[in-house]
Amino acid sequence: GRRTQLLKGLPATCTVEENAAAGVSVYTFNVTVSSLSSEGVAILPTIVNSNPLTEAFDIESKGDLEYRVVTTGNPVLDYETMPKSFDLQIFVEDTTGRTDLNILTVQVTDKNERPVFRGNMAIQTVTIYVLEGTPPERIYQIDAADPENAELKYSLLPAPVPFLVLESGAIFTTKEFDYEKDPHCYFLNITVTDPDGLSSTKTVNINIININDERPYFTTKQRIYRIPEEQSPGTVVANITAKDPDDEDSPSRLFYSIQSSDRYFSINPLTGVLQVTGRINRDALPLRLHPNISLIVRVEDSLSSSHASEMEITIIVDDINDNPPECNPSTFRIEANEHTTAGTFLLDLRNYCEDIDVDPSNSQFNFTGLSGFGSNNFALKSTVSGRLVMTESIDLENPANLGAEVYSLTVRVQDTACPNYSSKYPFYTFFDIFLCYIIYIYIRIKPVNEFFPVFSNLSYEFNVPETAKVGSSIGRVNARDKDWSPSVITYSIVAGGGTKDYTNIFWISPTKGDVKILARLDYETTQKHFLTVQASDQEKTATASVTVNVLEVNDEEPVCSPNFYSFQIPVSLAVGTNINGFRIECQDRDSDPRSFRYFINEGNVNNHFTFSPSAGSNTSRLILASRFDYDSGLDRNWIYRLHVYITDDNLLSARDKTTDLIKTGTVTLSIRVIPNPTTVITTTPGFTVVTKMENLYAESAWYVPFVITLGSLLLLGLLGYLGFLLATWVRTCCPPAGKAGDMLPIHFTFCLSSQTMTKLNTVFDGEARDPVTGKMYEFNTRSGARRWKKSNEPLQPAPAMQVTSGATDSSGQGTDREDAPSKKEPSEKRKEPTAETKPAAKP
Repeated sequence: GRRTQLLKGLPATCTVEENAAAGVSVYTFNVTVSSLSSEGVAILPTIVNSNPLTEAFDIESKGDLEYRVVTTGNPVLDYETMPKSFDLQIFVEDTTGRTDLNILTVQVTDKNERPVFRGNMAIQTVTIYVLEGTPPERIYQIDAADPENAELKYSLLPAPVPFLVLESGAIFTTKEFDYEKDPHCYFLNITVTDPDGLSSTKTVNINIININDERPYFTTKQRIYRIPEEQSPGTVVANITAKDPDDEDSPSRLFYSIQSSDRYFSINPLTGVLQVTGRINRDALPLRLHPNISLIVRVEDSLSSSHASEMEITIIVDDINDNPPECNPSTFRIEANEHTTAGTFLLDLRNYCEDIDVDPSNSQFNFTGLSGFGSNNFALKSTVSGRLVMTESIDLENPANLGAEVYSLTVRVQDTACPNYSSKYPFYTFFDIFLCYIIYIYIRIKPVNEFFPVFSNLSYEFNVPETAKVGSSIGRVNARDKDWSPSVITYSIVAGGGTKDYTNIFWISPTKGDVKILARLDYETTQKHFLTVQASDQEKTATASVTVNVLEVNDEEPVCSPNFYSFQIPVSLAVGTNINGFRIECQDRDSDPRSFRYFINEGNVNNHFTFSPSAGSNTSRLILASRFDYDSGLDRNWIYRLHVYITDDNLLSARDKTTDLIKTGTVTLSIRVIPNPTTVITTTPGFTVVTKMENLYAESAWYVPFVITLGSLLLLGLLGYLGFLLATWVRTCCPPAGKAGDMLPIHFTFCLSSQTMTKLNTVFDGEARDPVTGKMYEFNTRSGARRWKKSNEPLQPAPAMQVTSGATDSSGQGTDREDAPSKKEPSEKRKEPTAETKPAAKP
């Protein structure tokens, strides 16, 4: 721990140049050790501290206790940016423990350094882009510096380039570049030099950028093209080419378009190929009149640039034979009468056909190939005219022509010019020579009505039961017509078939001939009906007779008289007695009198009553069959209501009763049993006959309820209207009373044909306002007579007045309207009546 002078040569001061490389010796010193130290230095000389602090120096051993201070290169010494002097404290210790610490002062000396580039030029090669056509200007500013801050000079190589560099380091262009004429790239070597001649050099690349400044031009020289019509879409018409001077080193990227509106052509915007896009029909307007198509083709070097060129081309469209002759209409329907004579003209096809090709050589055609069903009956007079005529008369009733009412013909309209594009037409085949068109002709032979309808029978007879339902068919008539085609036969009833209730109770189907009934048949009224039926083919008619036999059917019910009976019998009436002499008599319009059978269906309690005879007669008596027994309690009913059934099946066998129609009539009897009186009073037996009348609705009188209902409605409407008129009149003549606070003596005026009126010389000395109409009226204070007040009329004084009776004036105007208001209202001008002037009674 003792400090001893071990570092020989220290302290000391030395210098070193800036930018010294690593390992440069700065100072050399020795270490002195004592003789007692056999092993030399325990701690080698070490820089333990520096002022300012740095790691730019280190100590290396040179051998034999000689050491040197060297630069480490980290950091590199820089006179301009680092401290100019460093104090290094060096420490050493020998093996005996002696130490020494001394300072070495290192002074950094300045050295002239090369200029350095800063910014982008310091780390990379700078590339500058200059647009062609740009006027001379500064294109770049060089950033360089001298470590000693000396003034620098700039220069560039090669010298004959259109660039210069100023003393400030700014690079300028000296001309306006044209990409199409000047080099596209320049390499400049920029050198910066300090006053001592030290310099640095960097390369700058300058690229000239091409801009769109040239107008493209067409290289295609042809201006007129000729194509035939009807070219398929996509057919190439021309290949328009152009060039852009801006693209001389690469394929031109141009855009083509058609400026004029055109529906026939389009141009590929990238390749300039002009092709067909729409149908080009030379035979249609506007090409029929103007076959030349002018197009303005435009080429541009970009879609947004204004650099473009235009060129006009003309396309001439040539006509081809692409249209067959056409006929409008292509289908003809004509008529000819049956038995039309041979040679009769029917149709001139030339008037309906044409070929629309523009070139006359392509529009010629003729008519050939008449064929089809029945074509032997017709012919064309010539292939040019196209006139169709009949060759023989046609009889539809002839078995050879039976059913041949319509003849279907075809005529070939043929183009005489050589065709083109025949595949467009489905009827054109490989073997066809000419374009053609097919005409279809349908000739209908109108039948002539030559024959009358004929019924299958001259007369018909139908049997129908009288119970047949309304609307049921009773038979059919049939008629035929020999005319071809078979005529539609219409059937009708022209005579017969009526009754007193119905004009005609039969109907016949107009198309089928079925005869039907419209009303119920009645054998008891009419057993036979005779009809006359007519068959018509719209022009000719025939008739046949029809007899309808009405078959009898048991459809009538027995009708008995009386059908209701009420009487009284004593309880002690003897068995077998004809009760009150009652006898029933029945009739049936469709049954024999012996067919009646009588039986009591309901009410015959204990079977006290029976009919004799019970069957086989149209009359029968009511008989008491057994005595009454109320004492023992066997009988309890004192009133018997008997329901008697009368059937008309007495003459039928048991098997026929299950199949035949049986009708039943009814009679109702009311019998009251009278108990024996305690005092026997001799009375004369009697009975009461009750006749019941029933109104039955007849279908023939359907209009009766309708007329009654309509008349009732009209009567009610008339009464209502009269009531409305009466109410309106009463309101007008008899107005209602005023408010309760204005109560005055009320005069009831009965609006009759005769009324009490005042004389015309009545004096009105008061006035008031009518509460209903709001009008002013005048009144007499004595008699109460009133009238409507006239305008601008002064109030009259009130002398004595007389009231008389007179005829009522129906006009009700002026002084005759005294009875119009229904109550008096006092006025300010009204005088109070005295006791002497008040009337004793008011009318």
